[in-house]
Amino acid sequence: MLTRLLGTVGLRSWHFHTASMGAVALCLGLWIRAKTIDQAERGNAERRALFVGLWPPTLYLIGDSLERHE
Repeated sequence: MLTRLLGTVGLRSWHFHTASMGAVALCLGLWIRAKTIDQAERGNAERRALFVGLWPPTLYLIGDSLERHE
């Protein structure tokens, strides 16, 4: 049902696969940035990087479902 809706909106599987790779890059960037800030704010920055790190598998699996639907 969701894949049909995403397909009618115009989104394709490669959109989600690309977003998945972008989320990996964003996660790495946030994690590297967390190592460069002071100790007081480091915990919050690391949690932000971990949160973004949860996105790639979800986006990739949505793209995979769309690919099977296409």
